[in-house]
Amino acid sequence: MPSDDSVQTLYSDHHGWLHAWLRSQLGNAADAADLAQDTFLRLLQRREQLHLNTPRAFLRKVARGLVIDHWRREELHKAYLEALSHLPEALAPAAETRELLLELLERIARMLDGLKPKVRRAFLLAQCEGLKHQVIADQMGISVRTVERYIADALYHCYVLRYQDEC
Repeated sequence: MPSDDSVQTLYSDHHGWLHAWLRSQLGNAADAADLAQDTFLRLLQRREQLHLNTPRAFLRKVARGLVIDHWRREELHKAYLEALSHLPEALAPAAETRELLLELLERIARMLDGLKPKVRRAFLLAQCEGLKHQVIADQMGISVRTVERYIADALYHCYVLRYQDEC
């Protein structure tokens, strides 16, 4: 685990630069500040010691992943709000419920991000569209056995992610 001193030194030496870089990527000072803090929080949570020859390149790599996650959340949020806008007002969920659903969607999206595209597609066709394995195989141009393997891989992936912190 990195020492608090090494992260503190990294923070004091490079936080301003990282914040400026993130602001140029995001165009928003508040989001840049949040992601800069999240970057250093990630470093504090790492288990291995930090030995950095190029600290800015390392920080940029960690922060870039957070920026991508941020953009995905923004896209998901926009798509969710767009879908809600098509509901009659009487069926629209309350604000608290909307936030809980958005959080759930973000968790699901993060889980599915770790899947290969074909595995993710087969899994979503089965779980969200309710398609039979043969129909999925026909749509994707693969064997039923491959569809079964893809879905099993996806289920295992989700299971591991769900229970990894409890082990």
